[in-house]
Amino acid sequence: METKNTLETKLDALFRLTDTQKYALKKLGLETAESLLRYLPARYINASTIKAISELRAGDVAAVEGKVTKLEAKKTWQKRLNITEAHIADASGAIVAVWFHQPYVSKLIAEGDLVRLEGKVTERKSAPYFSNPLFEKISTLSWHGTRAGNGFIPVYPATRGVSSRWIQFHIQKVFQLIASETKSDFSRTSEPFRVKAEKNLILWSDPIPKEILERYHLPSLYDSFRAAHFPKSTKEVEAARKRLAFEEIFYIQLARMRERLALEEQSSLAIPRDQKTLSGFLSSLSFKLTKTQSQILDTILSDISQKNPMARLLEGDVGSGKTVIAAVASYMAAGAGFQTTYMAPTEILALQHFESFSRLMGTPFFKIGLLTSSGARVYPSKAFASSHAPIPKSQLLRWVASGEIKILIGTHALLNGKIIFKNLAFIVVDEQHRFGITQRMRLARAKSREHAFVPHFLSMTATPIPRTLALTVFGDLDLSVLDELPPGRSPIITEVLIKPRERLPGSDRTGSWDHIRRELEAGRQAFMICPRIDPGEDERKSVKKEYEHISREIFPEFKAAMLHGKQTAREKEKTLDDFRAGKINILVATSVIEVGIDVPNATIMIVEGAESFGLAQLHQLRGRIGRGEHQSYFYAISESSNATTAKRLRALRDAKNGFELAEYDLQLRGPGELTGKNQWGLSDIGMEALKNIKMVEAARAEARALLEKNRTIENYPLLKTAVEQLSQSVYHFE
Repeated sequence: METKNTLETKLDALFRLTDTQKYALKKLGLETAESLLRYLPARYINASTIKAISELRAGDVAAVEGKVTKLEAKKTWQKRLNITEAHIADASGAIVAVWFHQPYVSKLIAEGDLVRLEGKVTERKSAPYFSNPLFEKISTLSWHGTRAGNGFIPVYPATRGVSSRWIQFHIQKVFQLIASETKSDFSRTSEPFRVKAEKNLILWSDPIPKEILERYHLPSLYDSFRAAHFPKSTKEVEAARKRLAFEEIFYIQLARMRERLALEEQSSLAIPRDQKTLSGFLSSLSFKLTKTQSQILDTILSDISQKNPMARLLEGDVGSGKTVIAAVASYMAAGAGFQTTYMAPTEILALQHFESFSRLMGTPFFKIGLLTSSGARVYPSKAFASSHAPIPKSQLLRWVASGEIKILIGTHALLNGKIIFKNLAFIVVDEQHRFGITQRMRLARAKSREHAFVPHFLSMTATPIPRTLALTVFGDLDLSVLDELPPGRSPIITEVLIKPRERLPGSDRTGSWDHIRRELEAGRQAFMICPRIDPGEDERKSVKKEYEHISREIFPEFKAAMLHGKQTAREKEKTLDDFRAGKINILVATSVIEVGIDVPNATIMIVEGAESFGLAQLHQLRGRIGRGEHQSYFYAISESSNATTAKRLRALRDAKNGFELAEYDLQLRGPGELTGKNQWGLSDIGMEALKNIKMVEAARAEARALLEKNRTIENYPLLKTAVEQLSQSVYHFE
C-alpha cells in the first residue's frame, strides 16, 4: 500500500529538485509542503495594471513585462553616482529603466532575461522611463503563461535558484495533491487547482477548533491558503491573512500560558528579605535609587521571597538603572547563602557587568566569578581585596560547586553542562528573552540530586517593546517597566543628516565636524559607527575605510582606533580598556558596541549609514552616550534620501523615550523593524498582527478559556502538537 504524504512531507520527496534549488529552498526556510503553503506573497500585482510599453505615459504607476535588450552599470562623471540602466522591450515598444545607488541590480539581471518592472513612469527629454522600479526576473510573460485566473499575480520573496514564478508553480502543484477535511470544493476554483488523483494526497485537518473560527468569522486553514495564493479579491486576501495572523498569536498565547501553568506547579528557594542586609547595601551606594527603581526592587524582593519561582521581565530605557536592581537582588540572595547567575549576550558585556558588580559591592563577604569562553576571573582577589584576578576555569568551577562563589557572571558558556552550582536560587538574563523553564532547569541542575528547585528568573531588556508584543511573546512573564531616568542625566541631542538630496535645518556636515572637534578638544570622546567592517561594492560605509578617513583627513590630531567582530576577544578588551582610560579619542566600530558599553566621558556618537540600522539598534547605540555629567550629541547620517527613511530617523530624533519610539514604529513599519522578528520568533504575518490590539486580546482570551477547560489540551491533538512544536523550536533560547 502506498504511503500518503502529509503536510510534513519534505519538498524533495514531492518534487525533483536540483542541488541549487534545495540550497535556495533551505535558505528561504522552505523544507516541507506546509512551509511552502505558509510562504505568503509579499505583494500582488493586479494583472489589469500590466500594460504594453507603448501605452505608458509620464505619471503612470504601472507594470510592464519584457526582455532586457541592453544593460549597463556606470558612474556619472560629475556627481560620481552609481547608475544601472536597462533597456526593456515587448512586442509594442521599448523603455529605459534607471536605478540610482543600486549597483547590485546589474548582477541580478542580464541581457536576454525576461523581467517584470513596476513603478512610476517619469519623463526625460520627452521620453518616458522608469526610475528605481521594483523588478523581478520571470520565466514567461503573463499573457503567455499561467495567471491566477482572477486578475491577481502573487509576488513571492525569492532568491537565486528559486524565483517567485517557481514558488507560485510549485504551490499550485501542492494544491493539486491536497485532500481537505473541510467542505471546500477545489472543483469550484479555476481548472489548474482541481484534484486530479487520489494517490499522493497531502492530508490535513484544521488545528483551530471550529467554534473559535466561527466566533471570529475566520476561514478554514485550507480556504486561507487558497485565498492567500490564488485570491479572487483583496477582501479574500485580507480574510486569509487575518486568520493566519490570529492562528500564530493564538498558538503563542497557548504556549506561553501552558508554560506559566507549568511554572506555578514548581517550587523555588525562598530568598528572605532581610531588612538589615538590604539597608546596609543601599546605604553603601554612592547614589540613591529613584522612586521607580525602589518600587520595582520592592516587587522583585517580594517575589523572590516566595516558594514559587518568580518569572519577571524588567523593561527599562537605556541608562535607566536596571543593573543596580539586579545587583541588589543578587546581594540579598548571597546574604541568604544562595547563588545567583547573570547571563549577558556578549563577553564584553559580561566583563562590564562583572566590573560593575565588583564596584557596587565593595569588599563583599563572598566571591564573584566571571566565566566566558576566553577564561575565568574572581573578585576579590587574594592579593588585592579591591581588584579581580584571572584564575583557572577548573578552580572557578570548584568554587561554584562548593558555594564559595555566590554570584557567577558570564555568557552562554554558563549553559555548559559541566557547571554545577550548590544552591542556585536566582537567574538574571540580560537581553535574551527566549529563555524558558528548560534552560532555567539546565542551569539549576547543580546538585539536582539534592533538590529540584526552579530558580527565580529575571529577564532585563532595554529594547523598547510595544504593549501587544509584551502581551504576546511574554505572556508567561510578569512585567515591570522602569520609565524614570536617574537624576542629573541630560536628554541626548539628536541630529539627523539626510543625503544626498535632502538636508534638514542646521544639518551641515562641516559644521558637525567642527562641533565634534570642539568636544574632543574639551577632553571628551566619540564613537563612530559603521554598518560594515570591510569596504564593499555598495555605498555603505565601512569601519576600515572610515577609520582611515577620520584618522588621516578629518581628525589627524586625535587618536582613533577600530573595534569590530573580526577582532579577538583580547583585542576588543584591550581597545575598550584604552578607550575607557582616555588613551583613545575616537572609536570607529560596528554595532558590536550597541549593548552595555559604559564610558561616561563619551559624549559624541556619529552613525554613518543610519538607514542600514533598525530603530531599536539606533536607540541602543544612542544609549552608549549621555552617561556622564556633560551634554551628549547623537548624529544619524543617512546615505538615502528615501522619504520613509527620513520619517523613521525623524521619529528617532523626536521621540521622548524608547517606549514612545516603539509604539510609533509599530504603526509606521511593524515591530519586525524595531525589535527584529528573529529575536521574537514571529513570522512577518505574526508581527503584522501585533498592530491589532483587539486581535491579540481575542487570541489571549480564547487561549485562556481553552486551558481553563482542558489544561493539557489533550482533546485537541492537532492543536497540542502545533503548540508543542512551536514551544520547542522558537520560543526558548538555546
